[in-house]
Amino acid sequence: MAGLSPLERGHGEAMPPLRSAADIAAFEAIPFAERLAVENIHEALQRAAARDPGHPAIQFLPRADPDEAPLSLSYGDFMHRVTQAANLFDELGVGAGDVVSFLLPLLPESFYALYGAQSVGIANPVNPLLSAGQIAEILRAAGTKVLVALGPTPGADIWDKVQQIRAELPGLKAVLAVRGGADFDPAGQAGVHRFETRLASCASDRLLATRRPGAEDIAGYFHTGGTTGTPKLVRHTHRNQLYQAWACHTMLPLGETGALLYGLPLFHVGGALTQALTTLTAGGTLVVLSPAGWRNPEAVKNAWRLVERYRPKVFGSVPTVLAATLHVPVGDADVSSVAFVSGGGSAIPVAVGEAYGVKLGKPVIEVYGMTETSSIHTLSHIGRPVRLGSVGHPVPYGRVRVVKVDGDGRWLGDCATNEIGVVAMAGPGVFSGYLSEAHNRGTFVEPGWVNSGDLGRLDEEGYLWITGRAKDLIIRGGHNIDPLGIEEVFFRHPAVALVAVVGQPDARAGEMPVAFIQLKPGAQASADELLEHARQHTPERAAVPVAIFFVDPMPLTAVGKIFKPALRLQATRHVVSALLADLADDGRRPIEVEVGAHALHGNLITVRIGATPESQRAGLAERIQERLGPLEMRFEIKWI
Repeated sequence: MAGLSPLERGHGEAMPPLRSAADIAAFEAIPFAERLAVENIHEALQRAAARDPGHPAIQFLPRADPDEAPLSLSYGDFMHRVTQAANLFDELGVGAGDVVSFLLPLLPESFYALYGAQSVGIANPVNPLLSAGQIAEILRAAGTKVLVALGPTPGADIWDKVQQIRAELPGLKAVLAVRGGADFDPAGQAGVHRFETRLASCASDRLLATRRPGAEDIAGYFHTGGTTGTPKLVRHTHRNQLYQAWACHTMLPLGETGALLYGLPLFHVGGALTQALTTLTAGGTLVVLSPAGWRNPEAVKNAWRLVERYRPKVFGSVPTVLAATLHVPVGDADVSSVAFVSGGGSAIPVAVGEAYGVKLGKPVIEVYGMTETSSIHTLSHIGRPVRLGSVGHPVPYGRVRVVKVDGDGRWLGDCATNEIGVVAMAGPGVFSGYLSEAHNRGTFVEPGWVNSGDLGRLDEEGYLWITGRAKDLIIRGGHNIDPLGIEEVFFRHPAVALVAVVGQPDARAGEMPVAFIQLKPGAQASADELLEHARQHTPERAAVPVAIFFVDPMPLTAVGKIFKPALRLQATRHVVSALLADLADDGRRPIEVEVGAHALHGNLITVRIGATPESQRAGLAERIQERLGPLEMRFEIKWI
């Protein structure tokens, strides 16, 4: 077994095996708070840097090209930069409770600015692809005091957005521009500074602020959920985040000095905590795959050559990236360093997991969690059988229940084994609530137990299976989309009486938004007209529906609310029918698609096929498996 986590007081001792519930219980006899040797993020990073200051902390590949020489930053240099950033923010008046927000791609500066902010105040990384209006809402809700953003850069519109929203942020005291080109001169703009210039003048050998954050102080905000109204900002303490880094290192076989191909955004907990903080507090190396990360097509195209060059033990990302890299030939690349494949953010289709088993001969570890649990909360434990489709067991000190709740999200009782209910989670990673108290209603089923919004079941061996979604959130390629904002856009069209936006299964993105619309009596509007209306008024391109279905009447509950579960089933039936349409052999082979409730899987696709000789069934079933396998929903074939 590996040694204990570098964050522990007993680091270097043998790690006990954790193969059973009894092993976990014995391990948990020591309270988690007693295990940590550090109180905050800065101390954790310092501890890693002190072990080997010359080891690379970050290797940045501007083009995600395995043949290019990386810009390498050692742990010693990295900690100097983090300390300088902390001192710069302190100089600008950032202290306890003050917020530094970020609009940055993946650059070396992004990492030491993030951790520098957490050393003296609160870091708030924001998705720079959002519209200027959405960004302004998040920065206002956070109470942003200092904004760090990419300076004027060809092909990027971040600085343009900053210019649009500065006047809307009354609490903003300073803007720090990262890079921006040699010709960029912010001297004439009040409160605007070059990040690199101000950084260079700051002390790098020690923190100048007298206050040191404690474990229960807020380290960061992460935005999640809606596209309109007051943004949901999740509060993470230093202990929340350190627990995530500790748990990931403890439960996954990450080498302390190994490399990780890194391409997830820092405004997402999977990128900032599960991958970046875990690696940097363990003494590993982040190989940063260009400013765009995995969104850069070159990163996907070069995936296996990058594995050969940097020898990562883990190949991990969101399921859409895993699915895309499946189509990249390994060729003669040496990928033997990979011990396992991991993914999370949305469900990994069973077919993708099986394909990786064939392609690399390595187990696929599916992880599950949410921003509100500081990312990973359950995963397939090494040493226990991997059950594809399950998200495994909780990490140590984490707890999971499947419960029944009332209309306000309050606990009514626990579900029986294999009974589907709402997944609730508790433990050191679970947040204490959103920044705005208005968002906390229904967030916890009981004190300390967060309502995941997902449906699931626990089997006889304690494996958790996610079977559906209780909330309306749509997850497109790991990107959370709240349908409410899109529905409000459609309601502004004069022909629309009722609208419901739901997620339609998609082989690559997991889900895609589609809209069901009931027109007003006598009104007329085409699908193309309504889609164009949505494109013009929906702030996020990813949130624009890919299809519109007209319904009349709209399915309603007994109290008059739109019944979205029926629409999700209808959307699934539509997409499956389209995927199989050409197999009907010009109508000579009847194919019927049914989607309905299932006791173990939540929902199940049933494909009924007629007029098919026994000799052709195996080949046809293989073609159906190829098309439906990448979907997250289970299916069965019945011959009639």
